[in-house]
Amino acid sequence: MQTLYLYTTLGCHLCEQAKTVMWPVLEHYGYRLQEIEIANDDEMVERYGIRIPVVRRDDCERDLGWPFSAEQLAAYLAADKS
Repeated sequence: MQTLYLYTTLGCHLCEQAKTVMWPVLEHYGYRLQEIEIANDDEMVERYGIRIPVVRRDDCERDLGWPFSAEQLAAYLAADKS
């Protein structure tokens, strides 16, 4: 099973909305979700702080930032590594 990382922070209401969109797509494509807390890492706050929620596959350099639809997430998960 592949992993999809969700860059998030405590109390992020947009992250909760994103997870609602994500669950059916993740189950369909066989991904498990791993949440990454960015608040304790200055580099991650700099990179993702104003963009969260952001998702990234472990086999892909690109990420997908909010807002995204279920269709956009499905396309991201199905895309080639690049």
